[in-house]
Amino acid sequence: MADPLPDKGPTHRSHIVEENFTMPAIVVARVQVTDPERYETYKPLAKEAIEAFGGRYLVRGAEPNTLEGAAAPCRYVIVEFDSVETAREFYKSPLYRKAREARIGAADAEIIALQGV
Repeated sequence: MADPLPDKGPTHRSHIVEENFTMPAIVVARVQVTDPERYETYKPLAKEAIEAFGGRYLVRGAEPNTLEGAAAPCRYVIVEFDSVETAREFYKSPLYRKAREARIGAADAEIIALQGV
């Protein structure tokens, strides 16, 4: 019988062995936009800060397709960084502080960083 989960070969992450390898971090933001016009000022500032720290958007502004439970109607943004430490540096940076200040009065956000596997 064939293996239903065949080995993905040497490029699969489980086969990569590197010195000082750090796990990626996923930053998840749940955003409730309260002033769409003002929020447009925040978006390019956030994008600039994310890119400056090597972040990569995985999801940007998507509304949830609820599979279970009651998801609040909001925007979701998911960004991958090289590590949780890089995600923290991004969040605390003057560049992102400028974006956060622009978001005041435009949206409420919950932002978390999760260590990837």
